[in-house]
Amino acid sequence: MAVFGRGTALTLSLLVAACSQPVPPPETSGELHVGTRNSPASYYIAHNGEPAGFEHDLLQAFSRSQKWSLHWTEKNRPEALFEMLDSHQIHLAAAALPQAVVRDRHLVAGPVLFETPIHIVYRTGDRRPRNMDDLSGKRLALIIGSGHTPILMRQKRKHPELSWAALENVWPEELLAQLQAGKYDAVVINGMDFDPMRNVYPGLTVAFDVGETQKIVWALSPRSSKILRSALAQFVEQAQKDGTLKRIYERYFGHVKRLGSSDILGILQRRPQRLPELRQHFHEAQTLTGIDWRLLAAIGYQESQWNPLATSPTGVRGVMMLTGQTADRMGVKDRLDARQSILGGARYLALMKDTLPARIPEPDRTWLALAAYNQGQAHMEDARRIAQARGGDPDSWADVKEALPYLSRGTYAKVMKYGYARGGEALHFAENIRSYYDILLRLEPEFDPLIQLGSGEESLAAPG
Repeated sequence: MAVFGRGTALTLSLLVAACSQPVPPPETSGELHVGTRNSPASYYIAHNGEPAGFEHDLLQAFSRSQKWSLHWTEKNRPEALFEMLDSHQIHLAAAALPQAVVRDRHLVAGPVLFETPIHIVYRTGDRRPRNMDDLSGKRLALIIGSGHTPILMRQKRKHPELSWAALENVWPEELLAQLQAGKYDAVVINGMDFDPMRNVYPGLTVAFDVGETQKIVWALSPRSSKILRSALAQFVEQAQKDGTLKRIYERYFGHVKRLGSSDILGILQRRPQRLPELRQHFHEAQTLTGIDWRLLAAIGYQESQWNPLATSPTGVRGVMMLTGQTADRMGVKDRLDARQSILGGARYLALMKDTLPARIPEPDRTWLALAAYNQGQAHMEDARRIAQARGGDPDSWADVKEALPYLSRGTYAKVMKYGYARGGEALHFAENIRSYYDILLRLEPEFDPLIQLGSGEESLAAPG
């Protein structure tokens, strides 16, 4: 059993035998048992080895508010979770469940967490279907249990030629893989499932939306306690008011639509061509600063597309596009030397992180530091003041990102100590890097300096 946060214990059970007995109500046992599925919207193990996911973080916050320990059971299909609810082996199911699906199973739908559009997704190289008529005679697919079948049945009354394949025990990513491989012409998928996959499948895009949205909820047993239902309702209502829901949603979905298909294809094409010569320098930079080398590589790609000789009209140069002033500050003598540029950029980002108040947690700390890397620490402080003046949290990236564009407006001149700045540019910079970082996390292995210790591959000497 691993403990994450105060009073919150996390146990992931994979065997039915481990949870075969009915669980007592959480208000009497002090334990909340949750069933889930593996997905960015629900629950997964992040690159740092810790559990993550939108619903994971939200329920973790809920369990802390109740001072209950939290126990997870992972299943790969909704039906298995519904069966566990029926046999009282879990208190609730958190698996990006549509409200209509939960009610059809005669289960209790918890409070609405958010609404997601329903996309028709197709391959960009094919002719784009613009409406349901264009899908008649096409190979269309959806996932059983997604809640999309009743919606298509209603569409079929208007478009009798419409037909589709209903796939069982398939995850959204597998559905997209089959579309990309040419098995289907289009698929029906929720926006919350497709958006995190945009960077993985740049050849797929949204043709149109069905026109209805799905309300995502948690599912509870009809015999669940009124105390639990009331506590969940009060928590979600408060989380909407104080910004908790917004901040957690932003962490997982706030940046995923930033890159276009050409941007994604660009980094995928340049990765095998340019990254190999720079990889050891990014590894060394991680060893020196403790910052994940893939994040540093994402900055390098955003800045120069990994071109050591890049030079802008404004005079910034090198892989990390350092200004002359920043290079001098970081001890970089030659900005066009790839190693010096990368180590200098890494040190500068570490400095931006260290300058922020110690109370700011990750990952907000890193996203704020990225904007400061682009805009400067002084302007970042102005953006944080604006966020606070607008009623937001100056320590939250979700709130500060909304404030950044105001740096170029006179509306908040009274709280802008350092004057005009192109805040929208810093926002664009940070969000692009987040997306590039997601791509590199999937494609590039993590680097452990201890494995390379003494191998002679990495030199830890300072640039110069």
